[in-house]
Amino acid sequence: MTGVDRSCGEGRSAGPLLLGVRHHGPGSARTVRAALDAAQPRVVLIEGPPEADALIELAGDADMRPPVALLAHAVDEPGRSAFWPMAEFSPEWVAIRWALEHEVPARFIDLPATHTLAWGRDEESACVEQDGGPTPADEDGGQSPADEDAGPAPSGGGAGEPDGAQGDASGSGPDVRVDPLAVLADAAGYDDPERWWEDVVEHRGVGDGDAFAPFLGLEEAMGALREAYGSGGHERDLVREAYMRLQVRSAQREFGDDVAVVCGAWHVPALRQKSTVAADKALLKGLPKVKADMTWVPWTNRRLARASGYGAGIDSPGWYGHLFGVPDRPVERWMTKVAGLLRDEDRIVSSAHVIEAVRLAETLAAMRGRPLPGLGEMTDAVRAVMCEGSDVPLALVRDRLVVGDVLGEVPRSAPAVPLQRDLDRIQRRLRLKPEALERELDLDLRKENDAERSRLLHRLRLLGVEWGEPVSSRGSTGTFRETWRLRWEPELSVRIAEAGVWGTTVFAAATAKAEAGAVAAQGLADVTALAERCLLADLPDALPVVMRILADRAALDADVGHLAQALPALVRSLRYGDVRGTDTKALTEVAAGLAERIFVGLPPACAALDADAAEEMRRHVDAVHGALGLLGNAVASARGEGEGVTEGPGIASGDSAALGHGVLRNRWHGVLRVLSGRDTVPGVIRGRSVRLLLDDGELAQEEAARLMGLALSPGTPPGDAAAWIEGFVGGGSGGGMLLVHDERLLGLVDAWLTGVSAEAFTDVLPLLRRTFSAYEAGVRRTLGELVRRGPGERGSRAAGGSGVPGFRAELDAERADAVVPVVRLLLGLDRVEEDAESDVGANKLVGATG
Repeated sequence: MTGVDRSCGEGRSAGPLLLGVRHHGPGSARTVRAALDAAQPRVVLIEGPPEADALIELAGDADMRPPVALLAHAVDEPGRSAFWPMAEFSPEWVAIRWALEHEVPARFIDLPATHTLAWGRDEESACVEQDGGPTPADEDGGQSPADEDAGPAPSGGGAGEPDGAQGDASGSGPDVRVDPLAVLADAAGYDDPERWWEDVVEHRGVGDGDAFAPFLGLEEAMGALREAYGSGGHERDLVREAYMRLQVRSAQREFGDDVAVVCGAWHVPALRQKSTVAADKALLKGLPKVKADMTWVPWTNRRLARASGYGAGIDSPGWYGHLFGVPDRPVERWMTKVAGLLRDEDRIVSSAHVIEAVRLAETLAAMRGRPLPGLGEMTDAVRAVMCEGSDVPLALVRDRLVVGDVLGEVPRSAPAVPLQRDLDRIQRRLRLKPEALERELDLDLRKENDAERSRLLHRLRLLGVEWGEPVSSRGSTGTFRETWRLRWEPELSVRIAEAGVWGTTVFAAATAKAEAGAVAAQGLADVTALAERCLLADLPDALPVVMRILADRAALDADVGHLAQALPALVRSLRYGDVRGTDTKALTEVAAGLAERIFVGLPPACAALDADAAEEMRRHVDAVHGALGLLGNAVASARGEGEGVTEGPGIASGDSAALGHGVLRNRWHGVLRVLSGRDTVPGVIRGRSVRLLLDDGELAQEEAARLMGLALSPGTPPGDAAAWIEGFVGGGSGGGMLLVHDERLLGLVDAWLTGVSAEAFTDVLPLLRRTFSAYEAGVRRTLGELVRRGPGERGSRAAGGSGVPGFRAELDAERADAVVPVVRLLLGLDRVEEDAESDVGANKLVGATG
């Protein structure tokens, strides 16, 4: 490629100008621009779906900023889709922009998307989505067999296709597929095809030489490869190349030989070969079709990167964008960018670091026999000089600069489904701009704009558009605050197109999707979760349908476990009534009915359970206990002070009026007493019931100690006793602090544990270890100290005390005095006294001088 004689370009053969490129390659993009400037063709043909011809004009819009992608999807099945991404340094994008700037027609000549999307419908199990995920679309969007393994981009290997689809996954291709760049690099003595490509193309430049020489040399190389390895027997490539030849002939009839073709270099020999029109049309006969729509969508550098799962990606889109965009001195300018990034992250990087890093990169390139430093030399220099040998800051450089977080933009005039246009309108109104960089968004639901943002994000999640993910709020645990982690991915455009079947607006689509989801839900827990999402998304039209189905399912479901799973989600939903202004009365009625049925069915359901089932039921008991604390207040607020209870599902009319404020809690305490006293109930549930009653003040400490003594008596099997202890002080519910401050309970546990036989101790050890390992280190240390003192000292301290377990009778004045200064400082009392003294002094001075 570097040794083609100048006369080769000047004496190029007659016919169309075939510019074979490597997709997403800045070197190819520069040479394409130079060749077009030299040839001045009357029409430019570009590899891509012809349905996008009408969209070419949008590439010249001021609001169009790459990276962007052509998106094709089946009208009747939007999930069947294909992408053709283009970056600023993609040869196809450069060709489109050149044609628009010179007012020359530009056309796409690859196989139409109507065939590409329909191809392989019967082979969906073997299909791979072009952007890396599974879908019934895109078995092939245009990549040759040689491109599949290599990838078409500058750091992906191969001179392939713009969409980067995987090759035929059905197995119709050859067993061995060739990476053309690897073969050429090996012939040139390189062990790394990427380094060879950089040396002969990316670092070569255009200069004053023949603009056509690189393409002629690459065409000759690809022709030799196809002679040696054949076309791969890939039927789809043969069909695509036949279609492209027909389009080239059509352009020649209209414009003569003043035709320029920009396509993957692998296809150039096939386009150059002589073939009859009849033979090409025969290959196209009988192709399947689907109705397809096309538009431009934003793309991101991360989706261009191969690491993101995009099959035709490149390793370093940010680096190649830098090489394409800078006018000169790329090494110095790159090091300056790196230094600026590290400084923004509060790392100490000076101008001397930049100078030394540049020198080191150039030295490494010279030692390795390279014409200019590549990304490998740049990375080694940055690691050694600016990162002090650490890969931690280097990972930041790769993420922010080598890959980058650029998100393209498309003009509003681009075709879009109505749902997409409604979403764009809402995003502009709420000032919520999609960004490729992941960021956290804190929302205060008391503010109208933040509340609308929350509703939008919840509605999109219900539609399957995962733009935002709710995360735990660090600053507050109140229900008025939400925290979201936002990140826009290009494939969300496909999800929006899919969701368009539910409605033309976000609100209408989310409502229809929720109603359909409630009808199709399999279990009671699924319906309750959907009801919670409807409240979060503020879908008042869908909520009655969901609640009706929820009431019917709740009345028919006799499984207490299912009811216990459903209740917490319902009660959580009640919290949003005050903040979001949502009427939750109907939800409260259903939740109260579920609670009543749980009260009746829980004791029988807890009998005769094995260890795993008992642990699962213990979790249900905890969840119901926490839910009822909110439900009692919700019942009172929803029905009004002094009002009776409206009859709900599962509630007898005579009992309805009884379920007012506090009554639900009392009923639950009665259930816990029943569970704590039944021998047929597993120990872990009996112990937890006693603990919950003790925490709520419904059980005296003496009674809790008596029940523990019975559970740990010598007649109780050690396994059951250990399970009781786990239920009482385990589960991370503060049981360790209970033992610290109530030495009588600790003494009971200690006495039981020391009396367990050696054989039984081996059996109960895993339970005890699981229970006590959940405590914090400080709690475990304190318990160890108390046990080390022994029962005598613990008992004497408690006996001589004030009656409060774990505390002395009198105040330790010396220890109390030691913390007084700190307490006064925290409360600001010293400053108040100083201010008071200064005020008194000032008053005296005023009085003396008055």
